[in-house]
Amino acid sequence: MKKLDRRNFLKVAGTGGIGAAATIAAPAIAQSMPELKWRLTSSFPKALDTIFGAAEVFSKVVAEATDNKFQIQVFPAGEIVPAFKAADAVTDGTVEMAHTASYYFVGKDPTFAFGTAIPFGLNARMQNAWMYEGGGMDLMNEFYKTYNIFGIPMGNTGCQMGGWFRNEIKTVADLKGLKMRIGGYAGQVMAKLGVVAQQIPGGEIYSSLEKGTIDAAEWVGPYDDEKLGFQKVAKNYYYPGWWEGGPMLHLFVGTAKWESLTPTYKAIVMAAAHQANTIMMARYDQRNPPALRSLLKQGIALKAFTPDLMEAAHKAADELYAETSAKNPAYKKIYDQWVPFRNESYFWWQVAELGFDIHQVKALGKK
Repeated sequence: MKKLDRRNFLKVAGTGGIGAAATIAAPAIAQSMPELKWRLTSSFPKALDTIFGAAEVFSKVVAEATDNKFQIQVFPAGEIVPAFKAADAVTDGTVEMAHTASYYFVGKDPTFAFGTAIPFGLNARMQNAWMYEGGGMDLMNEFYKTYNIFGIPMGNTGCQMGGWFRNEIKTVADLKGLKMRIGGYAGQVMAKLGVVAQQIPGGEIYSSLEKGTIDAAEWVGPYDDEKLGFQKVAKNYYYPGWWEGGPMLHLFVGTAKWESLTPTYKAIVMAAAHQANTIMMARYDQRNPPALRSLLKQGIALKAFTPDLMEAAHKAADELYAETSAKNPAYKKIYDQWVPFRNESYFWWQVAELGFDIHQVKALGKK
């Protein structure tokens, strides 16, 4: 990425709605640029230049926009804390920041799932719309505050794949007793269908599949999955990942640390996270198509989940949401706002967007 001029960056940020920083006079900007060195722990291995790379993009933009006065060192999962301890590290002040998937922490509270994705939820653009314009960011930060966290959207993979299976999955009955690595809230839906759900960090999935500790695993999509080598230990590759239609990653910042930042630094952090959010999605959209072709050449079997299985999963998901809402007020508050947003979004999506996409797939698929 071309080196950014700090003052030009702030002017650009102002045109995008972060105007406070752009209107500060030059001497005031200099005074609001204290030297800071923060640490950011990622929930992802360094080998994944897509997900882990989003945190690197963010760190680089912040440094360049502040003439290196605000430096954020990025650490891969396991160097400071394990992948699934990222939120705890922010809450207790071990690190100032984390880049992670909110739904990794549903064991603390299922409300965390809304920050990333819940089954049969929003696609990537809808998730952005809900967060930035639909009140989602305010609702989630009201919830995150109870964990000493301020959350900012920072990445999305787009709709994920349904995962790698050693054996074919033809009916719901084939899921009974299946040991599957599946993250977040989706594991609870799968459990209703008989799956033994397990949450395993990305860097440990291959060895678990290879050893037969698990029978199936989902991660992201063709580009990352090929990098991790899943095609070598399982051949049945299913789609779609109905549990992750548009899973969003987040930058978690300790609440006190966030409040300690100057308005200028807050504006830069928000704008840098926004850039990382856009770049991560662009990388997946650019890299997944050739990766899928490569996997097909390696002899994997690409298969769709059956309509019966999809319908059974959707029913199980709705049952889980009703059960959770009945006993968790924080979850219910967000769910009751989120449902009409989702429904209204798909009301519109089925017209122009879906109509255009279907035509393009049919027309260009013949070429």
